[in-house]
Amino acid sequence: MPTSDEPYTSLPTSHLLGSVPAAVEPDNKPASYEVPEANMQIFPPANGGFRGNDPGTSYGGVESSESKWKGVFSISSYTPYFDVDTDIVLDRIANSMHPLRGNFFRRIETIPDLYGPVWISTTLVFMLAAVGNCATYLMKKKSDSSTSWSFDVSYMNWAACAVYGYVILLPLAFYFLLQYFGLTSSLIRLWCMWGYSLFIFLPACILLVIPVEFVRWIIILLTGATSACFVTLNIRSYIEGNDLTLLVICSLVLQFALAIFIKVGNKCK
Repeated sequence: MPTSDEPYTSLPTSHLLGSVPAAVEPDNKPASYEVPEANMQIFPPANGGFRGNDPGTSYGGVESSESKWKGVFSISSYTPYFDVDTDIVLDRIANSMHPLRGNFFRRIETIPDLYGPVWISTTLVFMLAAVGNCATYLMKKKSDSSTSWSFDVSYMNWAACAVYGYVILLPLAFYFLLQYFGLTSSLIRLWCMWGYSLFIFLPACILLVIPVEFVRWIIILLTGATSACFVTLNIRSYIEGNDLTLLVICSLVLQFALAIFIKVGNKCK
């Protein structure tokens, strides 16, 4: 019992019937929602391009193979890879011209792109078709100036099949091989690296117009060696710590074979 000096307001009232607890002002702030960041290293990409979880995985973490591969055939999945600044593309082009560095994958680790590879591959297709027709024209004029000449569209078909087939299917094959050997790999990064490796063929195509066969062979061999060196050193750094020397050798041989195929293919046409 309180003494006479203590005020009655200090008595506890929580046990009394009919007592009303103090009103607490409700918090009307809306729940914050953070947009999940894009993960640009995983393939197949998620449907829609931007997802915080792995592709094909719901927010609860349950994997769905159907949704995983659904994003592969969605154009929106590849949109983030074309949102790249010109300065970044130029820097990667310059890096591809210095094959001995072998640090291309570190440069594209956070933001790989497909804009550069698509632009380089498409430009190479048109240049190969143009150079092939130009070389044919010069050869015919040299042998017989009165011979009529017309543009050969088949050069375009040949160049498109060779370039697009190589830059799409070869990285895809290496991706599945790396997965088979238990290595975590990114198809987007492989596409990116192989696409930029073709840039050196663009200035080489212009020089292939020179009507001296020996000089043309020197040009294409130097170009193939530079491109093959770029691919090989970067593949070796990409699988560093794993005994996959055969894959490194295959990348060297195939890249060099592309250069020979471009030279021989143009001559055969």
